[in-house]
Amino acid sequence: MPARSTANQIAFRYRPVDSDFGVTRQTAMRLAEHLGVDETQAIHRALHELAMRVLPQYEADDGPLTATQVRQIKKQVPQGRKRSVRSSLFDAQTP
Repeated sequence: MPARSTANQIAFRYRPVDSDFGVTRQTAMRLAEHLGVDETQAIHRALHELAMRVLPQYEADDGPLTATQVRQIKKQVPQGRKRSVRSSLFDAQTP
């Protein structure tokens, strides 16, 4: 295991009571036990799940399509044909 650098570490303080902005050590320990990991991994997992929920997961685009881009798309996609999709997920027969 590589040596830990203190340059990329932070002090983490548990809260005296559970709230929307923090948890007690007891809660973190219970969560870690429930997940089968140590407290550090439980904290990392919680931060990862929060990051996936609140941070954009893709690069911002350049905005709306230009008229030229729309024409190119329409040229490549057949227009005016009716299409339907049949699903085998549900049985269409009535009992």
